[in-house]
Amino acid sequence: MTTPAPKLPPAITACLFDLDGVLTRTAVVHAAAWRETFDDFLRHRDGPGFRPFDPVHDYDEYVDGRPRADGVRTFLASRGVRLPEGSPDDPPDRDTVQGLGNRKNELLLRKIREDGVAAYPGSVRFLRAVRAAGLRTAVVSSSANCRDVVASAGLAQDLEVRVDGVVAAERGLPGKPRPDTFLEAARELGVTPAQAAVFEDALAGMDAGRAGDFGYVVGVDRTGQAEALRRHGADIVVEDLAELL
Repeated sequence: MTTPAPKLPPAITACLFDLDGVLTRTAVVHAAAWRETFDDFLRHRDGPGFRPFDPVHDYDEYVDGRPRADGVRTFLASRGVRLPEGSPDDPPDRDTVQGLGNRKNELLLRKIREDGVAAYPGSVRFLRAVRAAGLRTAVVSSSANCRDVVASAGLAQDLEVRVDGVVAAERGLPGKPRPDTFLEAARELGVTPAQAAVFEDALAGMDAGRAGDFGYVVGVDRTGQAEALRRHGADIVVEDLAELL
């Protein structure tokens, strides 16, 4: 069988993929870990009548696509809460920005260990078609667990460059909605932003793609937010990357 060709503008020579929600089914796991983390914190702070974390609206608006600590700060600010910053090695039971972030990561890793990581079949098909067509590839994620998730999903051989939370911290790159991590991936691949397509499911990722003046910005709508993705800069919105074959 011949590999179908990816439907992308002719100027595009590289594809920059977000991980969670675009390539792998981990966005729902992230949302569940955030919900458990924030609900425990808010319950302890506000009592039984606390307003729970909304795994759709609050997740999409405040934490999806952002570096972990930024997600903590942004969501808590929406509830009028400010916490001490703390340090990156704060224990998960410490009520600091870093402690809450570490609590979420601990829950996330437990859920991944228990349930595993699956890639979207349509994304795998598209990724393999992109490679077969000779296009360059990178994964751009705010997650510090990106390397392990990519390996667990069996995608490591299809992604040439990885710019994730670990790389961003090492190089001092601000996270999404700033475009710096996508720009760094394009630089590593040896392409200009105009030659690269960004694939994102998060509103913060859409903002990053548009701010970086990338040649094509694809919104991946897994949760019924197509209009919001367009408002934040998507050139096209699909429910599955296989639609681009």
